[in-house]
Amino acid sequence: MDILKIIIAILLPPLGVFLEVGITGAFWLNILLTILGFIPGIIHAIWVIAKN
Repeated sequence: MDILKIIIAILLPPLGVFLEVGITGAFWLNILLTILGFIPGIIHAIWVIAKN
């Protein structure tokens, strides 16, 4: 299941974070990072998924 979440995180980072932690601070931070730049959003999403 983590492999699927990582693939989703690469395609749509906020969705990957949402599937892992729900609507928390990490989700909102990921939306902000994705808006500021797509690559930081991907890195953060993969980090959140790998951490949990």
